Amino acid sequence: MSTASVAASIAVAQFGPVADRAANLAAMRSLALHAVEQGAGLVVFPEYSSYFSPTMGPDWLAAAEPLDGPFVEGLGDLASETGAIIVAGLIEVGTRDDRFRNTVVAVAPGGALLAVSRKLHLYDAFGATESAWAEAGTLEPPQLFDAVGLRVGIQTCYDLRFPEVTRRLVDAGAELVLVPSEWVAGPGKVHAWTTLLTARAIENTVYLAAADHIPPIGVGSSMIVDARGEVLASIPTATDAVVAPVSRAHLDEVRRINPALRLRRFGVVPL
Repeated sequence: MSTASVAASIAVAQFGPVADRAANLAAMRSLALHAVEQGAGLVVFPEYSSYFSPTMGPDWLAAAEPLDGPFVEGLGDLASETGAIIVAGLIEVGTRDDRFRNTVVAVAPGGALLAVSRKLHLYDAFGATESAWAEAGTLEPPQLFDAVGLRVGIQTCYDLRFPEVTRRLVDAGAELVLVPSEWVAGPGKVHAWTTLLTARAIENTVYLAAADHIPPIGVGSSMIVDARGEVLASIPTATDAVVAPVSRAHLDEVRRINPALRLRRFGVVPL
């Protein structure tokens, strides 16, 4: 495997996290090794990769960990073993005893935290009430990091339904946006997922890489989308990892042809 191929490819990894940290890390290791064998230098896993059960409850609070806890430590070990940046969601301890934080971290080989992103919009929709157990992230400047030759930003699942979240990342300099998710299955949900992912890519002229849970809990359909909205790689429903190349030259060319960011007349400000 050449250094050039690693530096220019990313992967999304799709699986079904369970209520067992060790089992989840083992599944992630298998997928990450598979992705890196295909040339990935960055691997994106779903939201709630550290722990998941079908219904939120006290067990989720008990499963919450600090950022220096065993799950993030395990991600660091995986990053060091594979030589790739690992991005995954975890249940992080909250600021109060009755809430956890829905957090995504990017971990470099050697274990350094490159970015920490906490979900801004909790999933209080379609009959769910994530806010009964989780606390929303605060409105802080996005934490971006450099990988695969691009500036990378992170948002989480339901944040995808709020276009200003992606635009805010792009305003901060993001050229590749990662979307770890647990996009709940249901009528019309695959259509909404794929439409929103491609729309966010097209309107911001950025790459998107989105990783979901497998059915029947999630919709699957994890994918890598380019700045034109073209799907470069996808996984329908299986546990798997797929890889696609990314290129600054391609991004620059798309933005030359479609200078939508330069032509816009509105900005994004927090409420």
